[in-house]
Amino acid sequence: MRLYGVTGWKNAGKTTLMERLVAEITGRGFSVSTVKHAHHAFDVDQPGRDSYRHRTAGAREVLVASHARVALMQELRGAPEPPLSDLLARLSPVDLVLVEGYKREGHPKVEAFRAGTGNPLIARDDPTIRAVATDTPLDLDRPVFGLDDIPAIADFILREVGL
Repeated sequence: MRLYGVTGWKNAGKTTLMERLVAEITGRGFSVSTVKHAHHAFDVDQPGRDSYRHRTAGAREVLVASHARVALMQELRGAPEPPLSDLLARLSPVDLVLVEGYKREGHPKVEAFRAGTGNPLIARDDPTIRAVATDTPLDLDRPVFGLDDIPAIADFILREVGL
């Protein structure tokens, strides 16, 4: 499975970069799936919905299916968070999986970096970061792209994964 990450600190533009890369790469005819890491408890379900009621009643898994989509929610109920490799194994085959977050994993990544956040650049100390997408000039030993140069970033990622 071809895998590439987008990483960076909070408010660096990771989600916007992911969204724009998915649109750009799927627009070129490639199939893309995404994995997003969250550092907080999150809920994709809505209170009052049947699936929410099933889950809060104690179900470990709730699968909701319709003609338009399938969603599987799994409650860990105190079990450890599954590693990225286990999550990737659950995905259907696609041309490329883009991963948001998981900055400590060993897959190749592009770092989203905004100077105004005041956070340090991760790339200087992390060889898994192969390029940086930024809003400020940087002097680095790897490619630096403008945050809005989505076609060039997509070209770089596709070359890196052999597509």
